[in-house]
Amino acid sequence: MNAGTATASAAAVALLGAGALLLSSTAAGTPGTDVTPAGRTTSVAHTVAAPSATAVGTGVRTPADVARGRTDAPIVIAHRGASAYAPENTLAAVDKADVLGFDWVENDVQLTRDGVLVVIHDTSLKRTTDAEEVFPDRAPWAVKDFTAAEIARLDAGSWFGPLYAGARVPTLRQYLHRIGRNGQNLLLEIKSPETYPGIEQATLRVLHQEGWLDHEHVRGRLVIQSFGAGSVRKVHEQRPDVVTGFLGTPAVADLPSYAQFTDQINPAYTSVSGEYVAAVHALKGPHDKRLEVSAWTVNDAEHALQVAGYGVDGIITNTPDVVREATG
Repeated sequence: MNAGTATASAAAVALLGAGALLLSSTAAGTPGTDVTPAGRTTSVAHTVAAPSATAVGTGVRTPADVARGRTDAPIVIAHRGASAYAPENTLAAVDKADVLGFDWVENDVQLTRDGVLVVIHDTSLKRTTDAEEVFPDRAPWAVKDFTAAEIARLDAGSWFGPLYAGARVPTLRQYLHRIGRNGQNLLLEIKSPETYPGIEQATLRVLHQEGWLDHEHVRGRLVIQSFGAGSVRKVHEQRPDVVTGFLGTPAVADLPSYAQFTDQINPAYTSVSGEYVAAVHALKGPHDKRLEVSAWTVNDAEHALQVAGYGVDGIITNTPDVVREATG
């Protein structure tokens, strides 16, 4: 998902460990052999209006409710891994999230020219790799125009800092191996489905082959989301048991139609309100459970507390330790 882009600042790095209370348990699994990391960090500082007074007493949490510990804190999801502290969507970023104690990580998947799923956000390789230098005649360096072997040659870490020089763009298989080893859970975004016909089936195939569509994972360790409603619907039709999410803020009047094929409505935090969250929560999704809301991308304590006050179920963030510290 898109938010503003920025490199990790000294201030952000200084926040490391602010909320590192527990380490995730590890699970069996070994790194794959086909490719490795990609990435970049996003940091947004948009303002959000405080919950209105009318929200109090309606079942919508206010920041005061959260501060007093009156309700459960939302799940904190590490956006593209702990991407304020390591290059986004790389294995280093999910490892950093693990060290900080976060079970849920978010990533983006796209297809290479030869049909391999790789983990990278932008549809161009330019921002987060050295593709422009390695392949100077291949502008605009679209992911879809490169083979997996070509992408495996690229440095996806140096842009973030010298510590990560040589990091690679991971294939989805490698990524699944690593988070499986870490015992982490996955919020997987199908990126630009209109660019990649059949990407839903390809994604489900790899998830199945890597053991991520068994009962344990489907029941509580995997969510597949997209900005494309048609893509989310395809995933639901092909695997009705998988939990799905729609990225966006549909009109309240349209929510019942979304509830036919998605379990989550995941909006940008600047577009959400307590009243909207309550409207989503009033509906049941295809698994006969209350629709959930995870808001993105919240990177500071003030806005984390505000969004938690709206009653969201999850907060997607580049700085998961900061959000955890704020929301408790």
